[in-house]
Amino acid sequence: MSHAHAADLAIIGAKVYPSPTDTPIVGAVVLIRDGRIVAVGSGSRTRVPPGFEVMNAHGGVLVSGLWNCHVHLVSDGLLTPERLSDEELTQRLRNMFVRWGFTTIFDLASTMKSAGILRGRIQAGAVAGPRILTVGEPFYPPQGTPVYAKPIYEANHLPSAEITDTRDAVRRVDAQIDAGADGIKLFTASIQGGDAPPVYMSAGDVRAITGEAHRRRRQTFAHPTDAEGVELAVDNGVDILAHVAPLAGPWSPSLLAKIKTRRIGLIPTLMLFEVYPDPRTPIEVGLGQVAAQLEAGGDILFGTDAGFMQVYDPTQEYQLMRRVMGWREILASLTTTPARRFGFQNHLGRVRPGYVADLTLLDGDPASDIAAFARVRAVFSAGIPIYIAAGDR
Repeated sequence: MSHAHAADLAIIGAKVYPSPTDTPIVGAVVLIRDGRIVAVGSGSRTRVPPGFEVMNAHGGVLVSGLWNCHVHLVSDGLLTPERLSDEELTQRLRNMFVRWGFTTIFDLASTMKSAGILRGRIQAGAVAGPRILTVGEPFYPPQGTPVYAKPIYEANHLPSAEITDTRDAVRRVDAQIDAGADGIKLFTASIQGGDAPPVYMSAGDVRAITGEAHRRRRQTFAHPTDAEGVELAVDNGVDILAHVAPLAGPWSPSLLAKIKTRRIGLIPTLMLFEVYPDPRTPIEVGLGQVAAQLEAGGDILFGTDAGFMQVYDPTQEYQLMRRVMGWREILASLTTTPARRFGFQNHLGRVRPGYVADLTLLDGDPASDIAAFARVRAVFSAGIPIYIAAGDR
C-alpha cells in the first residue's frame, strides 16, 4: 500500500483493547475503510467483506495508536529537514518514533519552520511518519537559554528564543500560533549548569504567556526544574508540567490541591533521570511525584524527551512508570488521556467504529509484561501501514 492511499483493510486474530477500561476482544476482526475504523468485533460475529486486504495479527495485541507527548525534533538532522530526502526522513522518523508504536508526537521545542516542513511532507504522503503537534520555539526567560540548548542554537545559527519583555512574549505567542503552533512551551526555571542557580521567568511573564495562549485556545507546557519553577508554573496558569522535578522534593498537600483544582497534567519523563543520573535528582523522588499526581486525580501523559536524549527505545520509561502505575493507567497515558487533553477525543485514542484508524499492534500483552508496549509488530496511520516488523511482512 502507498503512503498516500489507505486500502480497505481487515486486521484479524489480535486481542484488542478498545480502550484502557474496556474488556478485551479476543480473536478480533477490525475493519478499516477510508482511513477509519468501520467495525470491531469477535471473529465469530464480524465477517470480512469481499475486496478487503487481510492482515493476520494472531498472537498480537492491538491498541489505539500511541502518543509520545514529549519529544524534540532537533536531532538526526530534523532541524533542517529540507536537506533530507523523503526516504531519509521516513527512516529517521521510523527509528525515533514509529517503530516504537507512536502515531502522534508532541514536539516540545524545535522551530516552527522545521516542524512545519516535517508535518507538511507527512501530510502530503511523501514521508511516512507520525502526526506531529508542535510548540515550535520555546520561551526562555531573559538571559535564560538553558546550558544544554546553547550548542544547538549556535550550531544551527538560530535566533535567540529568550523573551525580552512581556509585550514581546505576548506578540510571539500570537505569531507562533498564527504559524501553526499547537501549544506553547515556557521555561519557568532554566538550568545554567555547574553551581549556577536556575534563571527564573517572572510570574508576570508566565501569566501573560499562559493567558494569551488560553485566549487562543492553546495549552501551555512548562519546564519546571525545581520547587520555585513548579510553583511559578502552577500558580500562573500553566496547563502541563513537562517533567517531574526531583530537585523540588516531595510535593506538598497544598501544591497537590492546586494541581487537582487547576487540572494540571504531568509528563513524567522518568527515564531522563536514569539516563542522566545525578545525586541531586533521585529517581525515587520523581516516582513519588507521579504517584502523588495520580492520587490527586491529575492527568498523566506519556513522554520520553526523545530527541533531546538519543535513547529512543521507551522500554525503560514503561518499566519505571509501572512501579507506581497500573498497566491500564499507562495505556491511558498513551491513548485516551492525550486525545482528550488536546481535543481529539472524538476520533483518536480508542479502537472504535468511526474513529481514525491510528493503531499499534504489539508483540505481547502489556497486562502481563509492561515491556510489550515497546515490542511493536505494526503501526497504522489512518489505516495506512507505516511500519511492519520484519517477521510480519
